[in-house]
Parts: sequence; C-alpha cells; structure tokens
Amino acid sequence: MSNINEIAKQFVDYYYQAFDADRRNLAPLYRPMSMMTWENTSLQGGDAIIEKLASLPFQRVAHKVTTIDAQQSLPGVNAIIILVTGQLLVDEETKPQQFSQTFQLVEDGGFFVYND
Repeated sequence: MSNINEIAKQFVDYYYQAFDADRRNLAPLYRPMSMMTWENTSLQGGDAIIEKLASLPFQRVAHKVTTIDAQQSLPGVNAIIILVTGQLLVDEETKPQQFSQTFQLVEDGGFFVYND
C-alpha cells in the first residue's frame, strides 16, 4: 500500500474542503455498503449519509484540522483507519468547537468511506 499518511492527508484535505463548500459533493466517497453513526443514529448507504449531512441545521461551516492519525486496518485488505481532530466554526459563531471524526477507508479502485 502507498504511504498511509499521505493517503490519509489527501483524503482529509478533500473531505473537509468538500464538506465546508457543499456537503453533497461528498457523495462519490460513499458506497451502498458505507455506514455512518451520527449522534446515536445509524445510517447505511451513500444516499442516506448524504441526505443526513445535507440536512444538518447550519448553513456555513469551517473545519480546521489539528491532527490526522492513520493506521492500516483489516489484514489482507487495503484499508486505512483515520482519526481526525480539530476545531470547527458554524454559521456566525466566533468561538470554535472541538471535533473528532473517525473514518475507515477501503480500497475498491480508489478508496471509499466504509465507516464514518
């Protein structure tokens, strides 16, 4: 597998730039088997995940990533688990909130988000 940290950084940079610009642009990163849990709600499939992300009650968001930790996961499969921490501002807020997010990427002709 290529350098895991480079893949993780490229993914994280793309993910949060797209999230901050238009969350619907994240659709190509998810597949029908992708899963997300958001505040105790489990979602499966790219359509359900994008619908949830697009329905979030804020209009503007800006992420500032502080750390990206990545490890290879799933023996025998090209998969990476990524933990991201940072700060975010939503709408007119001036005091950043802390956030953390974990992704598991699986390679399938390119990486996709299997778990979010």
